Amino acid sequence: MAQRPLNRQTIVITGASSGIGRETAVEAGKRGANVVLAARNEEALREAAQEVEASGGRTLVVPTDVAEQQQVERLAQATIEHFGRIDTWVNNAAVSEYATIEQIPAADVERILQVNLLGTIYGVKAALPHMKRQGEGTIINVGSVLSERAVPLQGIYVESKHAIKGLTEALRMELDHEKSGIQVTLIKPATINTPYYTSAPSRTGVRPGLVPPIYEPGVVAEAILFAAEHPRRDLFAGGMGKMMALLENISPKLMDWYMLQNGRLFEQQKSDQPDDGRSNLFAPAPGKGRSRGDWSAQARGSLYTRYLELHPNRKRLILGALALSTAALLAGRARRT
Repeated sequence: MAQRPLNRQTIVITGASSGIGRETAVEAGKRGANVVLAARNEEALREAAQEVEASGGRTLVVPTDVAEQQQVERLAQATIEHFGRIDTWVNNAAVSEYATIEQIPAADVERILQVNLLGTIYGVKAALPHMKRQGEGTIINVGSVLSERAVPLQGIYVESKHAIKGLTEALRMELDHEKSGIQVTLIKPATINTPYYTSAPSRTGVRPGLVPPIYEPGVVAEAILFAAEHPRRDLFAGGMGKMMALLENISPKLMDWYMLQNGRLFEQQKSDQPDDGRSNLFAPAPGKGRSRGDWSAQARGSLYTRYLELHPNRKRLILGALALSTAALLAGRARRT
C-alpha cells in the first residue's frame, strides 16, 4: 500500500545542510512537501531552506547535532508544533575518517559512532511516538553499500553502517509485529559526489579519493523520496552498490582478493592532494553548504536505480544472470594470477 503523497507529507531530514540531505530536501520541496531541515551548520541550513522554498516547498530549520539525544527530541517536537505531524523521518547525518583502525584515535571512533549510529537510534526513538499516534509513517535510514561489504581505511564508518543495517532490520520486525502501520526502509548508496569527502579527516597523508563509479546525489534523493511514498525494505542507490552486495554474497574471499589486488581499495581512496587538516567530526564544515562535491565531471546518474531498483520484478530477472556472469569472470581472473 502506498503512503501519503509527498505533497501531503511532512518530512524530516538530518544532515540536510549539504550532500544527500540537501539534495533530498530540495527535491522534496519541488514535490510540495513540508521539509524540516536539521544539521549543525545553521547558516548552511537557512541557505538550503531558501532553495527548498524557491522550489515550492515549505520549511522549518532546526539546528541539530544528532549525537545529542535532547537535540533530536527537540527536533521532533519542533516539527510537531510547526506542522502538526511527522510523515517521513530520514536519518541521514553521517561523518567518517580515513585511517586504519590502528591509527584512528579512540575519541574519533566514539564521535563517528555517536553521529552515525546513536544519531540514527535517537532519530528513530524521537519519531516513533508521533508516528504511532498517527497510526502511520515512514522511517528511512541511510546506510551504505558498506552496510553490506567492508573496505579498508574506513573501518569505523563501515562498523556504523553495518550496525544501522542490523538496527533497521530489528526495528522493522518489531513494528510489523505490532501492526503499527509504520514502514522502515534502508537506503544503500554507492560512491556519491558530495562534500562528505571534502570534509572528512584523513590520516593517510592525502585527502580522500573516490572509488569509481561516482554517482550524483540526485540518485540517492530519488530513492529516498520513492521510499517515502512506496513501502520498500531496502533500496540501492547506484548500480555498483548492488553488484558489490551480490558478489559479496557469492564469495567474500573473491571480493577480498579484488580489493587487495595491487592495493586497489587503498589507492582508490587516496587523492593526489596533500592533507590540509580539514575535519567536520567535532564542528561543522564552515560556509553555506552544497549538494554536490568536487567530482561532477566524473559523476553520473543511475539507470539501474531508476529503472530496476525501484521495480523489483525487473531487477530479479536481470541481476541474477548478471551476478553469475560477473562472478565467473572474476574467478577466471583470480585463477590466472
